[in-house]
Amino acid sequence: MQRILFICLLICCVQSNAQKTDKRLQQKISQLIQGYNGDIGIYVHDLKRNKTVAINADSIFPTASMVKVPILVGVMDKIGKAELDYHQTLTYKDSLLYAGVDILGSFKNDEKIELSKVLMLMLTTSDNTASLWLQGLAGTGTRINEIMDSLGFKDTRVNSRTPGREAYRTQYGWGQTTAKEMAQLFERIAAKQILSDTASEKMLKLLSRNYWDEEGLASIPAGVFVASKNGAVNASRSEVIYVKGDRARYVFCICTKNNKDQGWGKNNEAWVLTRKLSGLLWDYYK
Repeated sequence: MQRILFICLLICCVQSNAQKTDKRLQQKISQLIQGYNGDIGIYVHDLKRNKTVAINADSIFPTASMVKVPILVGVMDKIGKAELDYHQTLTYKDSLLYAGVDILGSFKNDEKIELSKVLMLMLTTSDNTASLWLQGLAGTGTRINEIMDSLGFKDTRVNSRTPGREAYRTQYGWGQTTAKEMAQLFERIAAKQILSDTASEKMLKLLSRNYWDEEGLASIPAGVFVASKNGAVNASRSEVIYVKGDRARYVFCICTKNNKDQGWGKNNEAWVLTRKLSGLLWDYYK
């Protein structure tokens, strides 16, 4: 009899801690995205009330530059194991150049730079040359994927320059994820549940310095703590944001693909939608 009572109490405890769908918010978001010309995945978690909204949240989307968050985890894992040092001096080589408008790509051969600054460039300005360099230093995509798998993220993967993932790269590009997994990765970093307390705190600080603040971040007032990462290629625009305000604490990720509007102006359909979604959530939770 006592065992039965214990099991019943345990079930009640689990059910009380289970996430519940915020049906009112889900309806608002469903109305917001109606008629969108592309595929959308959205995951929202109200961390104060433990309520969620999930729309195609387990569907796989290209990460574009959001792949730099798993790369960050890979580098921090190496730092935690003393295989890299946060302030160690690195030597840039011309062979590292990824053609584009990156800051690091303007370096001369054999110029010196601290690992910490390369991390800053990867996350703050989304520097691709820095990111691919760090992907190699983290042990390549193969090692980063092993870490993601060990953390329970079954769909978040690095594809580029990763043996055996050529077909996935053709389909999704540099990396792939789901709206739910990317949001949960941020959530667990904020909760100090990735690698270690120290590593999680450092990652959260690094992710709070995003230069690209004119989409989802534009709808959140200055003075509110945010950590974020965007990703954009022609037919896919995505963003993940963790918000911690006086009355609001939530995380959300919006992923898009197969977008009809592939323009790069401020009025791109996906970017307009991202700003509207972020504003809706802020007004709802504040």
